[in-house]
Amino acid sequence: MKKFIITVAIIIVAVVTFDTLYYRMGVFVDLHPDAEVTTFTQTIDDRIQVNKGDGFKNFEIKGVNMGSGYPGRWATEFNIDEETYLKWFEQIQEMGANTIRIYTVQEDTFYNAFWEYNRDNPEPLYMIHGVWVNDYLMNSHRDMFDKDIFVNFQDDCRDMIDIIHGNKKLSPGDINSSGSGKYKHDISQWVIGYILGVEWEDVSVAYTDHKYEKMDGYSSYKGKYMYTSDDATPFEALLAEAGDKAIEYETKRYKEQRLVAFSNWPTTDPFDYPENITKYYMKCAKVDVEHIKTTDSFKSGQFASYHVYPYYPDYLLYVDDLEEVGIENADVFKTDNGKINTYRAYLSLLTNHHSMPVLISEFGVSTGRGMAQQDKNTGRNQGNMSEKEQGDALIECYEDIMSVGCAGGCVFSWQDEWFKRTWNTMYAINMRRTPYWSDYQTNEQYFGLLSFDPGKKKSICYVDGDDSEWSRKDVVSENDSLTLSAKYDEKFIYFRVKSQGNDISREKLAIPLDITPNSGSNYCSNNSLKFERASDFIISLDGKSNSRLLVQERYEALRSTYSQNIWGYDTYDKDYIPMKNSSEFVKVNMILRHNKALETGDPRALAEVYETGKLTYGNANPESKSFNSLADFMYGDDFVEIKLPWQLLNFSDPSRMEIHDDYYDGNYGVNHINIDRLYAGIARMNYAKRIHMNAVELEGWDEKPTSHERLKASYYIMQKYWRDNN
Repeated sequence: MKKFIITVAIIIVAVVTFDTLYYRMGVFVDLHPDAEVTTFTQTIDDRIQVNKGDGFKNFEIKGVNMGSGYPGRWATEFNIDEETYLKWFEQIQEMGANTIRIYTVQEDTFYNAFWEYNRDNPEPLYMIHGVWVNDYLMNSHRDMFDKDIFVNFQDDCRDMIDIIHGNKKLSPGDINSSGSGKYKHDISQWVIGYILGVEWEDVSVAYTDHKYEKMDGYSSYKGKYMYTSDDATPFEALLAEAGDKAIEYETKRYKEQRLVAFSNWPTTDPFDYPENITKYYMKCAKVDVEHIKTTDSFKSGQFASYHVYPYYPDYLLYVDDLEEVGIENADVFKTDNGKINTYRAYLSLLTNHHSMPVLISEFGVSTGRGMAQQDKNTGRNQGNMSEKEQGDALIECYEDIMSVGCAGGCVFSWQDEWFKRTWNTMYAINMRRTPYWSDYQTNEQYFGLLSFDPGKKKSICYVDGDDSEWSRKDVVSENDSLTLSAKYDEKFIYFRVKSQGNDISREKLAIPLDITPNSGSNYCSNNSLKFERASDFIISLDGKSNSRLLVQERYEALRSTYSQNIWGYDTYDKDYIPMKNSSEFVKVNMILRHNKALETGDPRALAEVYETGKLTYGNANPESKSFNSLADFMYGDDFVEIKLPWQLLNFSDPSRMEIHDDYYDGNYGVNHINIDRLYAGIARMNYAKRIHMNAVELEGWDEKPTSHERLKASYYIMQKYWRDNN
């Protein structure tokens, strides 16, 4: 019995040891060192080629980036199930895409679904796999050669290679910002290549290059598959080593190779710009993969990967003479309106510079209501674009990409992601709670071709001129033959005003809203309106083109944070603090750029803003032929429907009905309080009495938002374009 127990124990230890060494640590013995190394992908000049069994042929990458975000979950939870992935892969391929790009190791369910989808598919969906770099460490005091960054980067490359070959087990946390599980399916036959790294922080690159530029051995690397040229920087040598080690590992263990690229973006592009642009954008680093060479032992080849959007950083917009940056004939980039398409011009710089294929691995525009950047020449903005406008802009971007000789492009992104944040709205929200509501003011959440709309199967309300979803229980207030109703969901608060038998589109109406108990005014001097309660906002309805939201100046969020940038004064100076009961109601604006120094030539120029409280007229029902995803209100026969995104009313987390507190009463910025109701009223603009206001009860939904999937109009626009140009 004792011998039996010992034998069993030895077997268990042996199995556990083998499992740990082989599946978790990547230890292996090369039993066939002379075996032929194969590849089904290669580069020829500026083209990527794929061998589908009938020889190498040019392969235009029509790609879609896919994240791991899902409503009610952080992306790092990786909670998307296999059934959902299978559906998404089918929709992506039906759109005409042939490749998906992922940024980091996903949960094992993703790879199981990818294998299941492709295994009997005569026209498989291909993949480009990424390797993430810990951005928290990259933004710290450390340089990129720090072992916690560089060594982990190399380890993560090997883990990713084992995963696509179905030969890995990961526990949660083994790889930063990655999934976990048992990776048992070999999907390598559909993985075209790798993009190693992320959008490099320019200061990290500059710090690394500066620290090691005069140290022996750091500015050059010579490996079996990759090496550096004489003019390489320490950071480029680091990349060459990481790429070489990854190729070596896959070559030795699996006898396979595939394409390799290193992530890049304009912030660390290889170009020199005029001094004013370099200074304004604080461009301090360059990464040039032309300094990374490959040997004949690397059969697949290298391509250049760039994330390039049309609106930021639009360096070329501010170059007076494009010959300064190497563009000899700017006229070829002129649009019909006579302006320069600086996006296409910039892409041409990339393809002219590189001797290898160039893939624009990220491009896109957002359908978010809020906007963070503008493309001054072609109007492809970062936000405040309808779904139709998004689709048209994606086509324009893709045509620009292909017209200059790129090897393809990857749309960013497949699905909207509620957890995202944007620089010009993050001050106004509770960033610990972003996955639990759909923040339509934050453009970064809406780059997807797939929308997550509130409601399990349909939304609670559609602003479309049909008020059949409204009932008596929704009524809030009745005044002067007007009836106000309200309801809400995870994205909007909705109002309906009914004026029985009247043409309401000809009337000027005011809806006062009391959001916070800590400030507000009973009087609006702008319109000579009086309110029963101290109000913070007024919805001013004045026809299709002149309706807007107004905010009491004390409760203006933008002023609380950006007064110095926008108006040149500190609102917390005692001379500039608005009175708690100020009767002045102002427009609701959003900051767009911190300053306009390049455009005006004045280094002291103040920030640019735009009116985000201006209401857009139209039909917001996706089933309508006249659907406009940006529509805020629409008239019916004797009623008007309105929808307002929560953040527009200073809600920082509507899932728990959290709002902004008073900015000045000891807070000095945005702090949060919770409410369980707001108050609303209705009147015509010439109403002489105090407007009566009743409560709208607010409960929230905590961490259990409802949502349903909907393919955006942009999906179908891209589908037609890619299919027609197949």
